[in-house]
Amino acid sequence: MQIAASGMKSGRRVRRNAHPYVHLLTILISSVVLLPVLALASIAFTGSGGDWPHLVTNVLPGATWTTLLLLFLVAIGTGTMGVAGAWLVVGYEFPLRRLFAWALVLPLAIPPYLAAYAFAEFFHFTGPVQGALRWLFGFTSPRDYWFPDIRSTPGAAVVLSCVLYPYVYLTSRIVFLMQGRNIADVARTLGARPAKVFWRILLPVARPAIVAGITLVLMETINDIGASEYLGVRTLTLSVFTTWLNRGSLEGAAQIAMLMLVLVVILLLAEQWARRKQRFHTGRATHLKMHPPRLRLSGAKGIAALMAVTVPVLFGFGIPLYVFGRYAARRLDQFVSPELGHALLNSVVTAGTTSLITVAVALALINAVRLARSRPIALLVRLASIGYALPGTILGLGLLFALARFDNLIDGLARAHLGVSTGLLLTGSAAAVVFACTIRFMALAEGAIRSGVEKLPPHIDEAARSLGQSPAQSAGKVLLPLLKPAILTAAVLVFVDTVKELSATILLRPFGFNTLATSVYENASRAVVADAGPAAILIILAALIPVVLLSGALMRDQEA
Repeated sequence: MQIAASGMKSGRRVRRNAHPYVHLLTILISSVVLLPVLALASIAFTGSGGDWPHLVTNVLPGATWTTLLLLFLVAIGTGTMGVAGAWLVVGYEFPLRRLFAWALVLPLAIPPYLAAYAFAEFFHFTGPVQGALRWLFGFTSPRDYWFPDIRSTPGAAVVLSCVLYPYVYLTSRIVFLMQGRNIADVARTLGARPAKVFWRILLPVARPAIVAGITLVLMETINDIGASEYLGVRTLTLSVFTTWLNRGSLEGAAQIAMLMLVLVVILLLAEQWARRKQRFHTGRATHLKMHPPRLRLSGAKGIAALMAVTVPVLFGFGIPLYVFGRYAARRLDQFVSPELGHALLNSVVTAGTTSLITVAVALALINAVRLARSRPIALLVRLASIGYALPGTILGLGLLFALARFDNLIDGLARAHLGVSTGLLLTGSAAAVVFACTIRFMALAEGAIRSGVEKLPPHIDEAARSLGQSPAQSAGKVLLPLLKPAILTAAVLVFVDTVKELSATILLRPFGFNTLATSVYENASRAVVADAGPAAILIILAALIPVVLLSGALMRDQEA
C-alpha cells in the first residue's frame, strides 16, 4: 500500500510536470494582457507631473463628477428596463409576449455611438418628434415650447440605457426563468400580493444576476467615447483624448487613464461584494422544466405590460434603424463606393483575424487549465481574461506606449548593429488593432468556450488518453468536435464586438486605415451624420446576425 501510494504520488508529480509549456504559455499570455496597464503606469508615475496641477484643478473634478453621474443614471435606467422586461415576459401572459421575449435583445445590435447619432437626429428641432409637436400644437419656434436636450448627461444616460439594458435583461431572465416563477407561485399561495412578492422575494433572488448585468453595462459605459463626445458629455474617457490630442500631454492622458482603471477596479470589487453569499440552487434538475402557469394580464393591465416592453425595443433598436435606414436609402450609390468597400474589407479582415487568434488563445488557456489542474494556472487564466474590464481607451493608450517603446528598441538595435533603420513595425499598424481587440475580447471567447467545457463529462479527455491517445490527439478528436458550438459562438461574439469597437481602433489604426466604425465616427465628427448611413447599416447588419441567433435560442427554451 505504501509503495502504491508513493507510486500514485509520483504519478501525480509526473503528470503535473509533464506539460511545462502550460505554465510558460499562461504566464506569457497574462503578461501580454497586463502590458498596456504596466506601460500606462510607467508613463503616469515616472513623468515630471507638470500637468497634474492643471488636471486636478480644471479637468478631473468635472470629468469625474460627470462620469459618476452618468454611471449612476445608466445603472438606474438599465436596471429598471432590464429587470422589468425580464419579469414581465417570464411571469405574465399578455399580447405579443412571445415576440418581445426575444425582441428585447435586439438593441444589442446597436453600438452606443450609433444610438447617440440617431437620437440626436431623431429628437432634433428638425426631427420628426419636434416636428409633430409643432404641427399638433401650432408652435412656430423653439421659444414657444420646452423640449429636453438630448445633448446632456441625462440625455446620454437615456441613449446608453436604451442600448445596454439587454445585458441586465438576459442575466435577470435566466434567474427568473429557472427559479423566479416557482418561488413566486409558492409565495402567492401563502397570500402574498404580486408587488410584495417582487420586492421581498424575487429581487433578492435575482440580485447576483442583476449586479452582474449592471457591471457589464457600466464597463461599456466607461468604455464609450463616441456617444459621449457627440452629445457633449465630458467624461474621463473623453478627457483622455482631449488631454493627449489638444494639450499634447501623454503623461496627463496616462494619469487620467490610471484614474479610470481605479474606477474599474472599484466596480469589480463592488460586484464581488454585492454578490457575496448570494447563491441559489434548485432542488432538482427537473424543476428547470416545471414552471407554474403565468398570470394572464388582460384589458388595461395587458396593454400596460405590452407598452412596457415595446418602448425599450422602439428606442433602443427602432430609432437607430429608422434614422440610418432612411439615410442609407437616400445614398444607395455609397454601397458600391470604393471608400465604403475598403472600410468593410478592413472591418471584416480585422474582425476575422481577431476572432481566429482570440479563439485559438482561449482554447489554449482552457486546455492549460485542464492539463495542469493547479490553482496558480487557473488564477493566471482568469488574469488573462481581465481585458474586457479595461476600457478601450486605457487598453489602446497603454498598448500604444508599449508598442512605441518596442519599436524604438528594435530600431535602436538595428541602427547600432546593422546600420539600418527598421522604423515603426507595430505602432500605427492594423496588427496593433488586432492585438488590442484580442486582449479586450479574450474574456468573451474564454467565457463562451468554458461554458461549453463545463457541460462535458469531467474526465472525457482522460478516457481518451487511457485508450492510447496523446493529449493533442484527444483534444483534436474528442474535445474540439464536442466544443464546436461553443467555439463558433465565441468566434461570432468576438467578430461582432470587433466590428463595433471604436475607442481602441481610433488610437491604434494606421493612417488612412478606416473601418466601418471609424468611418461612421469621422462623418459624425464632421457633422454629416447622414453620410454615415450606409456604414451604420452594415454595422447593424453585422451585429444583428448573432443577436437574432441568440434571440432564437431564447424562443426555443423550455418556458416558451
